[in-house]
Amino acid sequence: MAFDYKKEYKEFYLPPKKPTIIEVPEMTFLAVRGHGDPNEEGGAYKDALEALYGVAYTIKMSKKGDHRIEGYFDFVVPPLEGFWWQDGVLGVDYARKEDFNWISVIRVPEFVTRGDFDWAVAEATAKKKRDFSMVELLTIEEGLCVQCLHVGAYDDEPVTVEAMRAFAEENGYIEDFSDERLHHEIYLNDARRTAPEKLKTVIRHPVRKV
Repeated sequence: MAFDYKKEYKEFYLPPKKPTIIEVPEMTFLAVRGHGDPNEEGGAYKDALEALYGVAYTIKMSKKGDHRIEGYFDFVVPPLEGFWWQDGVLGVDYARKEDFNWISVIRVPEFVTRGDFDWAVAEATAKKKRDFSMVELLTIEEGLCVQCLHVGAYDDEPVTVEAMRAFAEENGYIEDFSDERLHHEIYLNDARRTAPEKLKTVIRHPVRKV
């Protein structure tokens, strides 16, 4: 049976609907950086997601080709995630989507080396006849965070974010945004196939002890 990160690490992917404090360890991701409204038709965000999934599935399906990855085990491609920020804003301002900077990411298993990543980019480029050079291999250690499962439309996230902020402060923490510590979302279902009120999104913010 394929290894499923969502099921094996529920503390990171399936948190409760009430805020909790968590220590997030170092993880490695496929990543694409961009700017602008993610809802823009034909925009950079859509291209980024196609590139991420192209490389992710190339790694997953390497088991059927000639390239052998040391330590490989079959896995379910983890959910799409995103780090979001806007210049001059702590956290995010949902009313200014056109000002978003973002890093879209998909986690990769620990066995993926730089060499395996380079192979996957070259293999995807050759097979799909498109440029995958915007995809990078990125390691992030988020550390201490407050997180919560948000159920509902993305535009309704501010209510959950405020509950997270209040919970953190009540428990002796404050938000700790910086150039390296960002608003983080993990998308547990596909917005193209899910009613807005049923969307499930993990929201995670960096914090530090007061």
